[in-house]
Amino acid sequence: MEANSKKALLEKIASGYSLPVMSVVAVKLVELASDDACSVSELTSLIEKDPSLAVNLLRMANSAFFRTSEPVGTLQQAIMRIGFHQLRIMALSLSLRNTFPMGRKGVMDYEQFWRISLYRGLLAQSLSKHMKMYNEEEAFLAGLILEIGLLIFFDIFLKDGNEGDEFDLYSLERLLVLEKERYGIDHREIGEAALRYWRFPERIIETQRFRSAAIENGNTIPPLARVCETARVLSEKMLHHKEDFHVIFSEARETFGISDEIISDSIIASLEQVEEIAGSMRLELNKERDMLELMEKANQTLGSISEKVSQIRTGQPLPSFDALGAKAGEKDTVTYTLQAVAHEIKNPLVAVAGFAKRLARKIDPDTENGRYVRIILEEAMRLEAALKEMDK
Repeated sequence: MEANSKKALLEKIASGYSLPVMSVVAVKLVELASDDACSVSELTSLIEKDPSLAVNLLRMANSAFFRTSEPVGTLQQAIMRIGFHQLRIMALSLSLRNTFPMGRKGVMDYEQFWRISLYRGLLAQSLSKHMKMYNEEEAFLAGLILEIGLLIFFDIFLKDGNEGDEFDLYSLERLLVLEKERYGIDHREIGEAALRYWRFPERIIETQRFRSAAIENGNTIPPLARVCETARVLSEKMLHHKEDFHVIFSEARETFGISDEIISDSIIASLEQVEEIAGSMRLELNKERDMLELMEKANQTLGSISEKVSQIRTGQPLPSFDALGAKAGEKDTVTYTLQAVAHEIKNPLVAVAGFAKRLARKIDPDTENGRYVRIILEEAMRLEAALKEMDK
């Protein structure tokens, strides 16, 4: 795409071209999302104009996540139950979700898109809380809609095409490069124009401009953009079935400087909340299945670690020591070996053990997942003991 054509397209999008029409209620909710002077009665009156939205919010307030002894029957009670600020953001999130279709259309799997988006939003919310970097509710919204431009990009360029093999929702960095190469524009640029047309706050719009590369290069980026980009990487690694468990932690640790404890707590918090919120968004999602898949990744990592520990005990070299082999000539053998062991064994083991310990405190030990996490924890503790014995 020529520069002039790209500019013309962005200008058209900034004027509403090819954008789904948001409801009047959703448009007003965008304004209220950043209006600290908004009152409970004003929010209630607005939501009542959209019966479907009101029903979904009441369902959420009465869900297992928020429920106390008495069910709520009015929006004002729901606001008291969920919290004014959180309900305001959730109302906008539900309205945005209803703006787009569901199911699968061509190469676009809308269910998968919103599943990843919801986890990303919840991770952004939890990270914001732990890192004390930004308003939690706004972080959820910004994380949820971070890749909203992809849906619009699909409608403009791919709806009638056949680009299926390379349309990978778990590799957004690669997808952005492919978009730029083929069409001269990427979905983040389109997303920025769309959010500006919908009059989102500038601090949410600017999250569209920052990628992991900017953080890796030491650039200063706004706190909300950092939180959202961290959540994006975590959600992709967490949900991609081909990704090794410890990679979730290593990339967040090395790129964003986040501790394993914060990563574990954020993942567990997202799993605790996701199913109830998904139900309100009319999104089919099974948190028990997602948790099981995550634990299977952790168990596979432990299996790999166990094999490497056995190799060290019998004097065999680790297969992937070659990755560090180029440095061997520059360092003494002991230092090199210790670095390799940390890279191949200790860091992944610490990540798995820490996650398993935290998860074991959160789930019922008598459930299938509860029993599975105990097995993982016991194996992690066995391997930790084996490593300590080797260090003597």
